[in-house]
Amino acid sequence: MDNDWALEQLRAFVALSELKQPRSGGGVVFVGDSARPVGSHADIVAAAQVIEQILDRALPRWRTEVEDDGRKRWTRHRDAARRSIVQIERQEELATRLGENAPTLSAASLHPWVWDGAKSLWQSGHFRESVRAASVAINAHLQNKVGRRDLSEQPLFQEAFSNDEPKPGKPRLRPAGDDGGKTALSVRRGIVAFAEGSYAAVRNPASHDLCLELEESIALEQLAAFSMLARWVDESSVVPD
Repeated sequence: MDNDWALEQLRAFVALSELKQPRSGGGVVFVGDSARPVGSHADIVAAAQVIEQILDRALPRWRTEVEDDGRKRWTRHRDAARRSIVQIERQEELATRLGENAPTLSAASLHPWVWDGAKSLWQSGHFRESVRAASVAINAHLQNKVGRRDLSEQPLFQEAFSNDEPKPGKPRLRPAGDDGGKTALSVRRGIVAFAEGSYAAVRNPASHDLCLELEESIALEQLAAFSMLARWVDESSVVPD
């Protein structure tokens, strides 16, 4: 994310949505909190289209963690923008002061098949369900790529990345750079084994233990595992029957 650009957009939105109490006068007296945003509704709506996407990156759970006043005055957006400004401006300091300044993983940087499937659930705090949704999305993309609906998940990966030659109705996938050599055969077997483990040890519990919510960090690790699977599938070429 371009932090300088994001900060500029956030600050402009805060200024547009700032609340201002109307002046009493001409026989009209405003009592209580009658404040309204200083910007026009049209300008704020247009800016919000961009701001919401920045907030999704800088403060992913802003929709559920930042309170709104319920009066349609853009309070949640404005407060989330203020928090995001601080987060962006001081992110290096926070990383240094609060722990190891280690590399971080952003869910938005995962393969699009994974994040697009998981995003809405993730942002509402449904981490386990977001992992399950990502696994379903990868399965669907793999089915589409090889044109098969008769198999899914582990058996589908076993067939798609099989070292056997393609057969009628059973095309194969070959990972990028696959030359049919010893290493290539090992990579195919590894992808199948990784898929079997991911669906058995991650997807199945995510589907069956719905009452046990995952910690956010653990769910992110699981999404990263499915992101690897997604990239292997996406970057593989189809060997038709």
